[in-house]
This record gives sequence, C-alpha cells and structure tokens, in this order.
Amino acid sequence: MPDDKLKKVRIRDMGRVVTGKTPPTARKELFGEDFPFITPTDIRDFDTRYLFSTERGLSSKGSQYQRRYLLPRNAVCYVCIGSTIGKICLTARESFTNQQINSLIVDRKCFDPMYVFYLLRFITPQIQTISGGSGSGKAILNKSSFEQIEAKVHALPIQRKIAAILSAYDDLIENNTRRIKILEEMAEMMYCEWFVNFRFPGHENVRMVDSEMGMIPEGWKVEKLSDGCHIIMGQSPKSEFYNTMGEGLPFHQGVTDFGERFPVDRVYCTVHNRIAERGDILFSVRAPVGRFNIANKKIVIGRGLCAIRSNNNCQYFVFHQLKELFREEDTMGGGTVFKAVTKEDIHGIKILMPDGNTIKRFEEIAQPIGSEVETLTDKNTNLRRTRDLLLPKLISGEIDVENLDMDTEVLGNG
Repeated sequence: MPDDKLKKVRIRDMGRVVTGKTPPTARKELFGEDFPFITPTDIRDFDTRYLFSTERGLSSKGSQYQRRYLLPRNAVCYVCIGSTIGKICLTARESFTNQQINSLIVDRKCFDPMYVFYLLRFITPQIQTISGGSGSGKAILNKSSFEQIEAKVHALPIQRKIAAILSAYDDLIENNTRRIKILEEMAEMMYCEWFVNFRFPGHENVRMVDSEMGMIPEGWKVEKLSDGCHIIMGQSPKSEFYNTMGEGLPFHQGVTDFGERFPVDRVYCTVHNRIAERGDILFSVRAPVGRFNIANKKIVIGRGLCAIRSNNNCQYFVFHQLKELFREEDTMGGGTVFKAVTKEDIHGIKILMPDGNTIKRFEEIAQPIGSEVETLTDKNTNLRRTRDLLLPKLISGEIDVENLDMDTEVLGNG
C-alpha cells in the first residue's frame, strides 16, 4: 500500500487516554473480586493479548470510588514506566489499572481496538526511545507525552482486515495455550492424587509405614536426589563468549528467559562448559530458588541453574516432585528459606521414591502428556514467529490487504 494512503494521527486522536490510579490500600473494603485491577506484573510478557485474570481486584464499592478510571472491554492498556514500558494488553471486561498504565478507550467510529493494539505493539521501540530508552529502569512516559505520540494508520475497513489476520494467529496461540494448561493440570492432579494423597492404583492393599518424610506406603523409600539423578551445576563462561546472533548453543544464566515450561532462547554461547541435554530439568539455584523449566534442546547453563536428569527413566515424576517441594519459591518442604542453594544442598534434597511399578505406570501417562505440551509449545513458537514477521509488514502497509476479500464483521463489532 502506498504510504500516502496512511494517515498520521496522535494517540489522543484514536480515543480517550486514561491513566489509572491505585485506591488507598488501607481501605480494604475497596478491594475484592468484582472488577480486575491491572498492574504491570499482571501483564506477564510483551506478548499478552486479552488479560483475563489479575492478582488483585476491586469490589463494587471500589469501582464506585474509582469510577472515573473505569475501562470498558477492549480498552488498550499500555505500561508506561520502567523497564516494562511496552507491555500491552486488551481488557477482557470492565477493568481498572494502577497509575503505571496509560489506557486508550478507542473511538470505534474511526478505529478498531484490535488494530490499535497491534499498532502500539509495532511502534513500541519508538515509544521506548521517547520515554528514555528500552530497558531503562528510570524510563517514564506520562499521559501528556503518551497522547502526543504519532503513528500512521489505515482506513477503518483495512484496520479490521489487518486485525483479523493477526488475530487469527493469536486465536490459535491462545487455544494451544489453553490446551497446554489443561494438560499440565491433568498431570499435576494425577501426581498429587498418587504421591501426595497416596491414592495410587492398588493403594487399598498397601499399608502405611513411618519414615523421615512422615507416613509413606510400605515398599517406598526416602532417598537423596543425587541417589537417583545425575546433577550438573551450571558455570558461567566469560561474557565475551556470549552473543545474540545464534552462534553456538543457547545460553541460560538463570530464570530471565524461563517460559511456562521451556526456556526461550535469546542469548547464545560459543564456549560449552556445562551442558543440559534435551529433557533435563532446569532448576534455579539462586533467587528465585526453586523455579523450574525443562530443556527442549541442548543448552549451556550458567551459575544460576543446575540440570537434573533421572537415572531411572522417571523424569516427569522427579519434575513434579521437585515442583511440589518448592511450591513456594525460595522455600523448600517444611518452610526452610533459601536465597541460593549449593551443590551439597541440591544433592541432599530428600525425595520420595515409590516402587518401580507405580513410577512406571505414572510415567506411561505423564510422558505422552509432556510430549503433547512440547508439541503445542513448538506450534506456538512458530505461530508467534510468523505473526511477528507479518505484523510490521501489515501495519506499515508493505503488504496491501485493501482488495483482500474477508469477513471482518465479528471482529469489528466484538
């Protein structure tokens, strides 16, 4: 599409900008579960679309107190402070935000909210520069500066087509993400039922006996993690061997690039000192201690991680047991707090080891679940890559969709 078909407008021309506000925290009656209260930490990454849950909410009384800051569904929320500038989401229903978020209630007579969402994502590097630089902890973008930012936009019918194309990818990503969540919940529930509540197949015929971990089924034992697992402590090469061009193997120093289950590769390393193999459990040994991922390829691990591999083909059992032991980050088992753990600490972690038949039956169910989670995660990675390649080409007009025949009614009126 020729550049002259795009119109330059300011953000304030696209609708009404609202800067959120936090109610007085001492007034407990203002907080509740009636309305989402969005803060930057609720927007988990730079790839969120609709935000369905928040850590805190407001009560009906709180909504009345904050009524001037009420956002309708499909308001575009944009984080405007610190290193998180550029985090963005759409409200899934009527919501409120804190003062670190500027939100745009889009004028739907001229602009499509989903298109504006993708537009702001596209111009985020420009916005970060205006605010003081990407990644700057001191960066800030106040309401008046945010309103004055300019962008080139398409006519409304083309906006809707672009939004529909990009949304098709995000719809698939969100569907896969829901499936992943269901699969993971299934595995966790089964682990809890079998190995926490001890209602495993055949439990009726097994008596409970005392152990250092409390009452456990007869024939099971308590052992150190190092008794049944190979453990590799990470070691960080000199920074001169790091790169972001894909040279060498992916490098993970700690939890910075941890995903929901698999790490996201950003930094690479040409020196391969300590290696985690595909399928290894990645365990954070520095604050936050006890956060987990699984390596989905061979990677180099730094001093903030260790890699754990079962010697007895019960990797998923070990993974779920460690997650249970470190259910609260930095806290293990009975409440001992760690800001960092040593090799000796890791090797000495006490785990429950059931009889071989029970573990085998668990793995026969858990392994296919884990494989399906990995497959869906890979699909999402590819979908995101394709979407992110299309986004700048569509928003800039490089790809012309004016004559594309497609139905945008549902999206346009959503």
